[in-house]
Amino acid sequence: MTPTDQSTHAASLFADARKIAVLAWPVLIGQLAIIAFGVIDTAMVGRYSATDLAALGLGASIYVSVYIALTGILTALQPIVGLSYGAGRHGEIGEDVRQALWLAGALTVIGFLILYFPGPLLRLAHAPDALRERTVAYLQILAFGLPASLVFRVYSALATAVGQPRLVMFLQVGALALKIPLNLWLIFGGLGVPAAGGPGCALASTVLNWLLGGTALLLLMKLEVFRPFAIFARLCWPVWQRQFALLKLGIPMGVSYLIEVTSYTFMALFIARFGTTTLAGHQIAANLGAVLYMTPLSIGIATSTLVARALGAQHIAAASTLARHGILMACAIACCFCATVLALRPLIIAGYTTNAHVAAAAMPLVLIVAFYHICDALQITSAFVLRAYRIVLVPTAIYAFALWGVGLGGGYLLGFNVGGVVPAWLTGARGFWVANTASLAVAGLGLLFYWRSVGGRYASSADAPRDELRT
Repeated sequence: MTPTDQSTHAASLFADARKIAVLAWPVLIGQLAIIAFGVIDTAMVGRYSATDLAALGLGASIYVSVYIALTGILTALQPIVGLSYGAGRHGEIGEDVRQALWLAGALTVIGFLILYFPGPLLRLAHAPDALRERTVAYLQILAFGLPASLVFRVYSALATAVGQPRLVMFLQVGALALKIPLNLWLIFGGLGVPAAGGPGCALASTVLNWLLGGTALLLLMKLEVFRPFAIFARLCWPVWQRQFALLKLGIPMGVSYLIEVTSYTFMALFIARFGTTTLAGHQIAANLGAVLYMTPLSIGIATSTLVARALGAQHIAAASTLARHGILMACAIACCFCATVLALRPLIIAGYTTNAHVAAAAMPLVLIVAFYHICDALQITSAFVLRAYRIVLVPTAIYAFALWGVGLGGGYLLGFNVGGVVPAWLTGARGFWVANTASLAVAGLGLLFYWRSVGGRYASSADAPRDELRT
C-alpha cells in the first residue's frame, strides 16, 4: 500500500468512525443508563442481604432471557425502517410501526406467563426454599412491567433507525435519575413502606417501565420528527403480510438473542449449585461484563443503522466499508477496556460488595471477563452488521453451536469436572467463564468470516437486492 493509499484509508476510517460515533454515543449513554439499573440493583441489594443478592442474580438471569428474546423480535423493526428511510420510502414506516405495536402486544402474553410462573426454570437451579421464594417474588413483579418495556423497544428501534437516538437517551437517563431514590425507598423501606429487599428494586423498575412506555407513545404522537410517518393517523388491524415480514426477520434475531442470553442464564442456574457466595461473585462478574458490553453494542447498533441506510440507497461499497470500520472500532476500544479492568480489578469489585467472601469469589471471574470482553465486542458488532444485510439464519446457527455447544456444554464439562481430569483452577464458576470466553471467540470469528463472504457477494452483484430485503 502506497503512502497515498494509506492516507486515503486513514481518512476514510476517521470519517466513518465519526459517523458511527455520532449515532453511537447517545445509544451508549442510554444503554449505560439502562444497565445502570442492574448495577444499582446489584450494589443496593448486595448491601441488604447476600440471599437477596443471589436471588437478584438468579431472577435477573431469567428475566433478561425472556426480555431479550422478545425485544430481539421487535428489533427487526430497526433494519426494516432503516432500509425504508435510506430509500426514501417514508410512507411505509408508519404502517411498520403500527404492526410492530400489535406484535408487541402478542409477545407480552407469552413473556408474562413465563415470568409469572417461573417454577420450571427455577427447578433447574436446585435453589433452597428461601432463595426460590425471593426469586419468584422478584420475577412476578417484573412481569407486570413487560408490556410497557416492549412498547418502549418499538419506540427505541424507530428513533434509532431514523437517526434520533438522543430521543431515546433522554428518557433512559431521566429514568435512571428516578431509579436511585425509588430503589432506596422500596429496598430499604421508609415513609411507612416496609423494606422489601430484592422485590423492592423490581417494583421500582416496573414503575419506571410504565413511565417510559407511556412517554414514548406520547412522543410518537406529538414530536415533529415522527409526523411524516403518520403513525397514529389511522387505526389498523394486524396485516399478516407485514407481520410475517417482521417475524421472518425478527424470530431468528430473537432466537439469536435468546441463545446468547440463555447461555448466561443457564450458566447462572448451574453456578447456583456451588452455593450462594459463588453465585453472588458470578453476579458481580456478569454485571461488569454487561456494563462493558454496552460500548460494542452501541457501536454495533450505530454501524447497523448506517449500513442499512447505505444498502437502502444502493451504496453497496460504502455499506461494506462502514461495516468493516465499525467492527475495527469496537475491537480497538475493547482492548483498551481490557487493560483498564486488569489494572483496576480490586477497586471495581470493592464497588460492588463489602463482603470479603463474595469479593474473593468474584476476583478470578473478573480477570476472565477482561479478556472475554474483546471476543464479545467482535461477535456483537459482526452480528449487527449481518442484520443490516438481513442475514439472520446462518448467524443463529453459529450462535447455537458456539454459545450452547462450546460455551454452555464446555462450561458444564469444566465446571463440574466431568470425567475427573479437569485442573482445579478450571473447575467451578471459573470453568463456565473460560468456556464462555472460548465460545464468544468462536462466534465472533465465525460471524466475521461469514460477513466477509456476504459482503463479497453484494459487492460483486450488479443488481443488489431491493424488494427481497424486506422479507
